[in-house]
Amino acid sequence: MSQLKNDRYLRALQCQPTDYTPIWMMRQAGRYLPEYRQLRAKSGNFMTMCQTPELACEATLQPLKRFDLDAAIIFSDILTIPDAMGFGLYFGASEGPKFTKSISCLSDIKQLPIPDPMQSLKYVMDAISLTKKELNGKVPLIGFSGSPWTLATYMIEGGSSKTFTKIKKMLYDEPQALHLLLEKLAHSVALYLNAQIQSGAQSIMIFDTWGGVLSHQSYQTFSLDYMQLVLSQLKQGKKSEDITSYIPVTLFTKGGGLWLDSIINTGCDAVGVDWTVNLSQITQKGKIAVQGNLEPCVLYAGKQVIESNVEVVLNEFGHHNGHIFNLGHGIQQDIPVENVQHLIEAVHRQSKRFYHD
Repeated sequence: MSQLKNDRYLRALQCQPTDYTPIWMMRQAGRYLPEYRQLRAKSGNFMTMCQTPELACEATLQPLKRFDLDAAIIFSDILTIPDAMGFGLYFGASEGPKFTKSISCLSDIKQLPIPDPMQSLKYVMDAISLTKKELNGKVPLIGFSGSPWTLATYMIEGGSSKTFTKIKKMLYDEPQALHLLLEKLAHSVALYLNAQIQSGAQSIMIFDTWGGVLSHQSYQTFSLDYMQLVLSQLKQGKKSEDITSYIPVTLFTKGGGLWLDSIINTGCDAVGVDWTVNLSQITQKGKIAVQGNLEPCVLYAGKQVIESNVEVVLNEFGHHNGHIFNLGHGIQQDIPVENVQHLIEAVHRQSKRFYHD
């Protein structure tokens, strides 16, 4: 049987009964926590934190020490693979991620290496192993990567973008070049995630942050097909009485509500949804797990507003197994800590009525 003290998150991912709805939050190890800000100031910069297993472990565990969360997610970044390919990931002051170089043509793509995760990304594996040991079965540990499409957007744009004109120009004008890049990235992501599983990750999440900027036809061809390619290569184990013998995978496309049926049909274990989705309209609840989907800005409001919004999300999902409560995207850095505490308590307390006749 499970050696986890709290396995509700893994049970929900496999649509098994739980006594309340488990909750974790995207970016739960982050700048809204004063102890995180202290750790980041001490370590000098974000990349040092990511690349130092002891610091990554400490950041991962900080929210678990403060809150009764049902899962930990390894402290890392979605862009570690491009960095390992030699793109020089860095973060300016109060800016998003940037690269020291970018892709502009087919020959750039042909020269790209596929990183060996046990070498160039060993720091992530060491952080996972250390964190799993420190957790000591308290809650499951989530590993993750960016999706091939999302990684490609940063590699071609050179950082964040509002218009995505460079990658969309390649998509329409040189689709064969983009397909080669996405194929290389899909294999790299699969290797990376399998190494995370081998190092102790008990669940995997693929963040397709920018899938929602694609047209209806392009989403399937340039994003979802490559997440499917990643899925087909993952070593997930087999489902058994021991809930930890199988590694469930969650796909999350921000802005992907229109394509939920297609995402579900990939064979993933769970679909992550943002706040634009009404959970009551997901027809396969109970057959596939659903993660989401509180609007993060609700957490700026007082306790009464948080309570009522939690009630709305829980009611939309209804009396089914397989709900993991989360924000519809990452927590904002200026959210009051006491509001996060109240959210977690509200989810645990209110959800109990959905699991008893």
